Amino acid sequence: MRVGIYCGSKVGANPIYAEKAMELGRVLAMHGVGVVYGGSMVGLMGKVADVVLANGGEVIGVMPTFLEWKEVTHQGLSKLVFVDTMYERKAKMIELADAFIALPGGAGTMDEFFDVLTLSQVGQHTKAVCLYNINHYYDFLQAHLQHTVDEGFMLKSQQGQIGVVSSPEELLLFINEL
Repeated sequence: MRVGIYCGSKVGANPIYAEKAMELGRVLAMHGVGVVYGGSMVGLMGKVADVVLANGGEVIGVMPTFLEWKEVTHQGLSKLVFVDTMYERKAKMIELADAFIALPGGAGTMDEFFDVLTLSQVGQHTKAVCLYNINHYYDFLQAHLQHTVDEGFMLKSQQGQIGVVSSPEELLLFINEL
């Protein structure tokens, strides 16, 4: 089992984001769950990767060649895959992962999350898609998704496909139920 992790290339303003990202990495490694992520050694991305590796877990990075120098490619990964574009990065991560979780992050994290969610909704995969709601980070997104249901732009059943967890243990339960 591998989880695709989407998260920030920054650590965020509140130290809790890094703390919870590292906790997630420890729990995943302890349960033999590998990680597929963007391949960076900085931000929450690097925190998760470092902890999983330090605890004997598998970490596969997928890095577009044009970002190699900008994102400071992690050199100690179990496997590093280079691709040409961001589209190829997303496709390769979807291919390699069995479930997906978005930790706090910016536009790139949201792009990856919504891409994998949309592909799920149109039947391109049946893998778990989840938000890790650290420090209520995704409360406003959840409210917006409810608004899309209320306004008739999303089915309630589609909204129900999105897992929202507040701990690594909840993530394990969610991905193991599917």
